[in-house]
Amino acid sequence: MVLSAITEFAAQEPKIYGLVIGLIAAAILAAVINVVAMLLVWLERKVMGDFQSRYGPNRVGGRWGVLQLGADAIKLFTKEDIIPRGADKPVYVWAPIVAVATTMLVAGALPFGALIIDGREIPLVVANMDISAFYIEAALSIMAIGAFMAGWSSNNKYSMLGAFRGIARMIAYEVPMGICVISVAIMAHSLNVVEIVEAQSVWFAFAQPIGFVIFAIALITDLGRMPFDQTEAEEEIIAGYNTEYSGIRFGLLYFQEYIVFLLGSILLVHLYLGGWKGPVIPVISFISPMIWFFMKLVIVLVALIWIRVSLPRFRIDQVTDLGWKILLPLSMVNLVWAVVVGMYFA
Repeated sequence: MVLSAITEFAAQEPKIYGLVIGLIAAAILAAVINVVAMLLVWLERKVMGDFQSRYGPNRVGGRWGVLQLGADAIKLFTKEDIIPRGADKPVYVWAPIVAVATTMLVAGALPFGALIIDGREIPLVVANMDISAFYIEAALSIMAIGAFMAGWSSNNKYSMLGAFRGIARMIAYEVPMGICVISVAIMAHSLNVVEIVEAQSVWFAFAQPIGFVIFAIALITDLGRMPFDQTEAEEEIIAGYNTEYSGIRFGLLYFQEYIVFLLGSILLVHLYLGGWKGPVIPVISFISPMIWFFMKLVIVLVALIWIRVSLPRFRIDQVTDLGWKILLPLSMVNLVWAVVVGMYFA
C-alpha cells in the first residue's frame, strides 16, 4: 500500500519526488562518507604505527583502540573556539564549512561501487553525469578555496604562506592531472566515470603506465599528503593555513583532509584500476562488485599511507619544479600515447 502511494505520488509530482529522493540520497551519502573517513583516520594511525614499529591507538576501545576516534571528536567539539583578534570573522568562520561542503560536490558524482541485480550491474552513484570525470576533477581543484579562506582570514603571515603554497601546488599539478583524465577519457571514449570503469577490459594502469604514475603523484600532491604537504610544513610555517583554528573548526579542517583522501583514492581506483570490475564471486555474486571495489580501495589507501611514512617532505620549489618541468611534459607524451592506442582499439 505504501509502495503504491509512493508510485502514485511520483507520477503526479515528479519534480518534488525527484527532489526528495535526491535529498535522501545526499543525506545517506554524507553519512556513509563521514563514517568511512573516520575509519580511515583510525586505519592510518594503526598502519603508521606498524610501519614505524610503535603502538597505534590502543587505549580507548580495547586492544584495537576503535573508540579513540570518538574520544578525539568529543575533545575537539568541547574545546574552546577561539577567533584571533584582527581576523576577518565571516571568512574565518565560513572557511571550514566551505572546505567540508566542497567535498560533497565530488562525492555526488563519484560511484561507490555497484550491485548485480537481475544480472545487471547497477552503479551506486547519486548523479551519473556524462562529464562526471571532468566535473570531479574540477570539484577537487576548488577545494583549495577553503584552505585559502582559512589562511587569508586568520591575520597570520604563516597561515597566509601556507595558503599561498596550497594555491601554487594546486596550479602546478591540476594541469597534468587534467591531461591524464583526458587521456583516460580518450581511451575509454567517454567522460562518464561509470563508462570508464566498464571500458576497462584491461586496466588503464597497464594500458597507460606513465599516466597512472603521473596521476597518482598529482593526486597525492592535490590531496596535500606527504611528501607534498607543504601547506602544513610544521618545521617552517607552524601548521600552515589552519594554525589559528581550534576546537570544532580545526576538527572540520582536519577531517576534510581525510574525506578528500578517501574520495581521491576512489577516483584513482575507478580511472586506472578497473573500479568494481572483477570475476563474479559465487554465493555472494550480487555484492561481488562491492568486494572487488573495497579490496582495491584498501590496497590504494594502504599504499598511499606507506608513501607517507617512507618519504621526507619536499621543498616547495622542488614540488613546483616536479609539476611544471617533469610531470607536465610526461603527461603530454601520455596524451599522444592514449590517442594512438585509442584510435587503434576504436
